[in-house]
Amino acid sequence: MRPTSGENAATYHRLTSAPVVLQVAASPVSPALVLRPWRMEDVAALVEVSRDRALRRWASSGVDNDSDGTRWVQAQQQGWAAGDRFGFAVLETQPGSVRAQLVGNVVLKKVTSGKPAAEVGYWTAAHARGRGVAARALEALTDWAFDAFEADGLERLELLHQVDNLASCRVAQKSRYDFDTLLPAAPPSFPRDGHLHIRVRERLKSSRLLRTG
Repeated sequence: MRPTSGENAATYHRLTSAPVVLQVAASPVSPALVLRPWRMEDVAALVEVSRDRALRRWASSGVDNDSDGTRWVQAQQQGWAAGDRFGFAVLETQPGSVRAQLVGNVVLKKVTSGKPAAEVGYWTAAHARGRGVAARALEALTDWAFDAFEADGLERLELLHQVDNLASCRVAQKSRYDFDTLLPAAPPSFPRDGHLHIRVRERLKSSRLLRTG
């Protein structure tokens, strides 16, 4: 599938010339993370983690079985193909383990060439919460987004969560997404008031990366 409008065609060709894989180094208390586009081989693990009540409370779409999981992964792949939504499976790699374990998801969405703002989102599997997975993955996604879409005019990333999602608010704060606005509820997709957090591209950091890259 190719972008139909042409406005994101350059971005599409740039991002699909090679798989995008983001690496997050291990910390003294947390294993290394790998962020890569969702694959069909992730369906079984996706269905398993989606049984968590807390995740189902905040997720915009439910995954109850393999058919739901397949459609969900296909939607992520279609977002990559269209060049406007980029979902990453977050995998945790343990020393000596043959297979990485699914621990979460991060996504960059509402990407349009020439538009200065896009949106980020994330969730963490129940078994991986409390270890900083979401914040570390979001930081990697943020750096990648500003670097990958700088030429398309991306200047600002927005993060939205409902007011009672305190864990998501903590992730935003840890990842330097500053609180900006209290948003009114918009049922059914956003049934409660929410927070808008914003992070602006760091120009000095970007220019330094260009000089030393």
